[in-house]
Amino acid sequence: MIRSLLGIAPIPTGEDAYRPSHLAIKKATSSKTDYQEIDYEKITGVNPYEGLGKKVLMLCTEEKLLEMKNGKKFSTGNHPVEMFVPMLHLENAGFDIDIATPTGKSVKIEMWAMPDEDKHVRTIFSKYAEQLENPINLAEFVQKDMENSTDYVGVFIPGGHGALLGLHDDKNVGKLLRWVYEKDLYTMVICHGPAALLSLADKEGKDSFIYNGYEIVAFPDVADGLLPYIGYLPGKLPWKFGKKLNDLGISIVNVADNERCHVDRKLISGASPLAANKFGETIVKELLKTVQTFKDKTKVVPQDVVNTPKDKEGMPKPKNPIVQPQNENKPNFDKENKGKDNKSNYGFDEVH
Repeated sequence: MIRSLLGIAPIPTGEDAYRPSHLAIKKATSSKTDYQEIDYEKITGVNPYEGLGKKVLMLCTEEKLLEMKNGKKFSTGNHPVEMFVPMLHLENAGFDIDIATPTGKSVKIEMWAMPDEDKHVRTIFSKYAEQLENPINLAEFVQKDMENSTDYVGVFIPGGHGALLGLHDDKNVGKLLRWVYEKDLYTMVICHGPAALLSLADKEGKDSFIYNGYEIVAFPDVADGLLPYIGYLPGKLPWKFGKKLNDLGISIVNVADNERCHVDRKLISGASPLAANKFGETIVKELLKTVQTFKDKTKVVPQDVVNTPKDKEGMPKPKNPIVQPQNENKPNFDKENKGKDNKSNYGFDEVH
């Protein structure tokens, strides 16, 4: 009764489950995102992805009800901001997106976190409505098409507590992520999305874990432990994905749920919904490096370049040289976020 009066009681959904309390919704969601449209063509000097036909595969959850330690169920799914804001960046840069779930059932979304007044999110949500309802069946893709596929530059796994359902223990998710790793493609995860990396674990533990020694940012276990106190969760989570990743040799380098992003080789991560815009920008800039390399390798030198004057290194000077990206250095988000790492999205100024 007191918790209800204070606005910190989880709200029943009518399906024997709960969504976050009024206080939690107020503190942890917003009617608009901080999405900022970027002219990626201006950055690279060319349309970075015109005619290449490559894609990003977004792997989502198809399960909705996450049972807590106390037996109560949390109505969850993928977080809409963590899905749609990075998708906006990918689309803006010219990337196509395919959506998949483990068995082809519809994508589950935390609709109570939808930024309803954000026109960009509303637009892309509408555009992908059919794919969200009828996604690719990952099991069939892995069995029939994955090995010979050349369509994708990487896999993107959004967060939301729904990422703890049906991904971390799915053998086909593990096969997909191993294939991505072996093909030297990108794995992109945000918030609770890194839990899917657990699907790569086997009985040998960290000794055979392909991401042993990698660093990521993710939603902290300690922050998850505090969420029941403001009614975001109806109880404590049954397991901690961060600890399991630590045990396999992954270092989680953030201590708060903030806007921090991190790039470690071909593994790109974001800490929370607050990171969604920066995460989208980061993954696009990293992917465009691969795209530019592909363009350079497949570029045909025009015939009228053959007899043109040579530069000081003896190379021909084309009439219209391709403008290379102005800055291909990895974004230094660690420096940018120095001193901000203990600021939490849920009102806990410091979490240790």
